[in-house]
Amino acid sequence: MALLHRARLHPTKLELLAEWLPEQQWFSNGAGAELALLGSFRLDDPAGEVGVEVLLIQAGDAVFQTPLTYRGAPLPGGDAWLVGTMEHSVLGRRWVYDACGDPVFAGVLVAMLRGEAAQAEEVVIGQDGTRTVRAPGVTARVTSAVTAAALPAPPQGAPVACATAGGMTTMRIGDVDVDLRRVLDVDAEADETLPGVVATWPGQGQPVLLATARRV
Repeated sequence: MALLHRARLHPTKLELLAEWLPEQQWFSNGAGAELALLGSFRLDDPAGEVGVEVLLIQAGDAVFQTPLTYRGAPLPGGDAWLVGTMEHSVLGRRWVYDACGDPVFAGVLVAMLRGEAAQAEEVVIGQDGTRTVRAPGVTARVTSAVTAAALPAPPQGAPVACATAGGMTTMRIGDVDVDLRRVLDVDAEADETLPGVVATWPGQGQPVLLATARRV
């Protein structure tokens, strides 16, 4: 499960992204448009140290997938993936990263693609310590899981090798590429015979492809 605190953030996630997204070449068709959060879902770091959240952002007519990780200290060697820092009223300073370069995100995404992990249950901790389960704004699931032999677990500790072209970021994990779609095609029917992750959210009638895995 993902444990979340009722807290104030400064700046907010959307404020951070309003500065960072326009600098990304894959965001060109969203340039100048106001950002709106369609929803998000969480993945669970088994070590309980790093927050992992996938946000779906609308800008104009385009929808973008923006996975983020939240850390209590800088990711060694991760400057190229740093989105910014924020002050969390409960946890203190948080370093926010584009999750595509974060080994924790790679690990939990691989676990999901292998059918060994699923979208995390979101539990909100109130100021009085009470815990409440919160319904996620996005529902994500695996289409067709791949085997552990076909998709190895990524090494932990160092940033992941990534390359971005057009609206796709490719994460190289062993001899497998995980293609993560930055720009989502919300009108296309997802091919659920491919090993990958799809998502739906309120107002979206059919599953949208978020990521696929392929051997290189």
